[in-house]
Amino acid sequence: MLIELSHPIVDRLPVFPGDSQTELVHSKQFQTDGYNNHQLSINMHAGTHIDGPMHMLDCRTYLNEIPLETFIGDGCLLDVSAEPIIGYKAEYEQLIQPHQIVILHTGYSRLFGQPAYFTDYPTISLEFAELIVRKNVKMLGMDMPSPDKYPFEVHNHLFQHNVLLIENLTNVAQLRDIPSFEIIALPLNIQADSSIARVIARVK
Repeated sequence: MLIELSHPIVDRLPVFPGDSQTELVHSKQFQTDGYNNHQLSINMHAGTHIDGPMHMLDCRTYLNEIPLETFIGDGCLLDVSAEPIIGYKAEYEQLIQPHQIVILHTGYSRLFGQPAYFTDYPTISLEFAELIVRKNVKMLGMDMPSPDKYPFEVHNHLFQHNVLLIENLTNVAQLRDIPSFEIIALPLNIQADSSIARVIARVK
């Protein structure tokens, strides 16, 4: 079984405040042009996407230069819904195994498209981020727009240790009763700091 974890890319896809808007245009129509085509203008942080270290660090490694195996791996779901600050818990030491892709279920995807989604989301503590680094987690995914707010200490700490971020996931609640699953989160083969992505869970 496969579970879709990414938002569809549509015209006027909600973006983080200050980012350029998404434009998806049906540029050629079969009735008038004899074929269909669509034109997409999108920034790499719109909708479901993967952040690479270049996003906030002075480095020269593009996302498509990161090994492909980074983007596929065993998943671990942490239910952190209703927690305004996602902090360290001793139980996570056993729940998170080395080299997994950790997914946070906050429940905030229900607000996607509303202004509060980009302003009222919970944040991750630096102590939790340190656990993610210590466990050699490949990627940290979440159903909210960011793990932190200005000055983005969590972003920077994770990037300095080559942990990638998957932001703006959806349907994460469907993973709550699944004991074992794999995450496949493939970015575009694009020379950029980050990339929009199709993210799915494959139930084992």
